[in-house]
Amino acid sequence: MMDSSYTVLDLFSGAGGLSLGFQRVGFKIIQAVDNSKPAISTYNYNLGSHIENLDLSQDYQFPHVDVVIGGPPCQGFSSAGLRKINDARNSLVERFSRIIAELKPRAFIFENVEGFLTSEHGNKVVDLLDPLIEVGYKIHLRKVNAANFGVPQHRKRVIAIGGLGWSPSFPEYTHTAYGAPGAHLASQELPLTPSVMEALADLPAASTSAPGIVQGHFFRKLEGLELKRALSLAPGQSMKDLPEELQHESFRRRAFRRVKDGTPSEKRGGAPSGVKRLKPNQPSKAVTGGMQGEFLHPLEHRPLTIRECARLQTFPDDFLFFGSIADQMQLIGNAVPPLMSEIIARSLFADLQKYMFKSDLFIEGEILSFVPTLSSGFSPALKQVIALVKQRYFKQPIIERLPLWD
Repeated sequence: MMDSSYTVLDLFSGAGGLSLGFQRVGFKIIQAVDNSKPAISTYNYNLGSHIENLDLSQDYQFPHVDVVIGGPPCQGFSSAGLRKINDARNSLVERFSRIIAELKPRAFIFENVEGFLTSEHGNKVVDLLDPLIEVGYKIHLRKVNAANFGVPQHRKRVIAIGGLGWSPSFPEYTHTAYGAPGAHLASQELPLTPSVMEALADLPAASTSAPGIVQGHFFRKLEGLELKRALSLAPGQSMKDLPEELQHESFRRRAFRRVKDGTPSEKRGGAPSGVKRLKPNQPSKAVTGGMQGEFLHPLEHRPLTIRECARLQTFPDDFLFFGSIADQMQLIGNAVPPLMSEIIARSLFADLQKYMFKSDLFIEGEILSFVPTLSSGFSPALKQVIALVKQRYFKQPIIERLPLWD
C-alpha cells in the first residue's frame, strides 16, 4: 500500500468493493454513502465507520475530496432483469454527475452495468457526461470485462474515468480471458484469467448448515426435481439441455423469447438460460444477486455458496457480509470486484502523482475515448448510442480520434 493524502468520497457504496480497492492502494475514504442497512452494516464492519445512511436523491453538503467514486443503482437498466424506463433510480446517474460537478474533485470513477449504454436510447450516457464535460472533465468511457483484469468471472461493466482539466489514463488489461463473446479480443498475450475452480480451490468443504467453516460457505441440499436437474447437467449445460419433463415451467414459457435490437423486451425477466452448471476450467458467468438459484457448482451437485460467490467477486475470506441470505447475495452481486477496483485505483494514483492540479483553471471538457464494445458488430440499439455520442461530443470523426475497437 502506498502512503497517500488523496481523499475519496464513495457514493452508492454498497458493500464497499470500490472502497476496498482504493483503500488497498492507499487512498483515504473520507465518507461513504448508502441507504441500505445490510450494506451499511457490512461496510462499517469491514471498512470503517465513515459510512452514512443518506438518500442521495436529496441535497447534502459533502466534504471536498480529491476523488469521487461510485456506481448509482443499476436495477433500472440492468439487462439481468425487467427493464423499467421510468425507474426513479435511473435519475441517480445525473445526481451522481451533478454532485461531482459541484464538488470538482481532481478525478472521478463511475461504474455500472453494460445496459447503461443503451438505457433510454443513450440518454443515461448524456445524463452522466453533460454535467461533467461542462465543468471541464476529460473522460474515458469504456465497456470492459472484469475477467480481463484477473477477476474469475465474465462481468461486463461500463467504466468512466475523468480528470478535471487533465487527461487520466485508462488502466491496462492484465489478463487474457476466454469463454465469453469478445473476451479474447481485449488481450491474447497476457496471463490467463483464473478459472472457477482455481478461484475456489483452497476453500474447505462446504457445510450444509450456517455459517460454515468460512462465513457463508454453506449450501441448501437439493432434493426432488432440483436434484434430478443437477444430476442431468454437465459443465456448461443449462436448462435448455434438459429433457422437457425436467425443464422449469417458467423456462418453457420463455423458450421462444427473443431480445430485439439489443434491448431486453418489457417481458424479459429472470435468468435467460435458467439453471446452469458452470465450467470448471473457465471464468464464471457474471455473479448476480440471484446466482445461488441460477448456477450449479462445476463439479458438485449443489448451488454455489455465498462465500464462493464472494470469492468469484475477489472479496477476501475475512470480509464478512450482513443481513439475510438474500441481502448478502444482493450485496455481493451488486459490488464492484475489489481486484478490478484496485487496478483502477493504482492507475489513478500514478496519474495523480504526475499531474499538477489547479482548481481555478478551466479547461474545456471532452471525451478522450469511447469504447462501447470490443466486437466489430453492433446491435441497432448500440449503433444509435454511438451516433448520439459522436454527434454530441466529438468535434472530429470518432474513428479518427480513437477506434471503437482494437
